[in-house]
Amino acid sequence: MKQKEFITAVSKQTQLDEDRVGTLLEATCRILSEQLIHGNSILIHGFGTFEVKKRAERISVHPATGKRWLVPPKIVPVFKPGPTLKEKIKQLNIHE
Repeated sequence: MKQKEFITAVSKQTQLDEDRVGTLLEATCRILSEQLIHGNSILIHGFGTFEVKKRAERISVHPATGKRWLVPPKIVPVFKPGPTLKEKIKQLNIHE
């Protein structure tokens, strides 16, 4: 689903016009980004948690050449789905 499709879907469910939903989505993304940049996590009940994690440095190996190199530590954003979302996804029929 692309952003425009998402905005249209939210607009239909909330009965808000698409311009207002677009503005709300932009503000939501801006706030999420700002909080993650400051190292804060964001918990949305029934959905999940957005947070940043620090990955330690590690040695990696190129599979074709066998060459080894050091991958430096880095901080990455992660999303951890909540139990409600996990349960809904579990109930999907994989064979559809």
